[in-house]
Amino acid sequence: MRTSAAILAGTAGLTALGAAVVPATANAATLSPKAIAAQIVPANQLASFSQIISHESSWNVTATNPSSGSYGLGQALPASKMASAGPDWRTNPRTQIKWALDYMNTRYGSPNAAWAFWQTHHWY
Repeated sequence: MRTSAAILAGTAGLTALGAAVVPATANAATLSPKAIAAQIVPANQLASFSQIISHESSWNVTATNPSSGSYGLGQALPASKMASAGPDWRTNPRTQIKWALDYMNTRYGSPNAAWAFWQTHHWY
């Protein structure tokens, strides 16, 4: 079984050295959103989660779709529904990742199932 760091390295095209194992207690302010996702998303779901976030927001926490108003890593619409994951939803990647993972699990059953849907429809 691959570790979250190894899966993240593979999905991000990083070298194994560049994706050094990140301690679970590392400060969120010093971690990239991808590294935070590797701490939160189950290892067997991380590649699919990463694919969706890459396509939806390019891992930009403040990504905004000018036509729909969808916002953040997971492109929530309306954006304010991410408040269910925390009051800092506008700028905290950890909060947005928790919300996106919950959304994928609730609506599709898992990030893997959400990615399968995305590949067919080009949205989730």
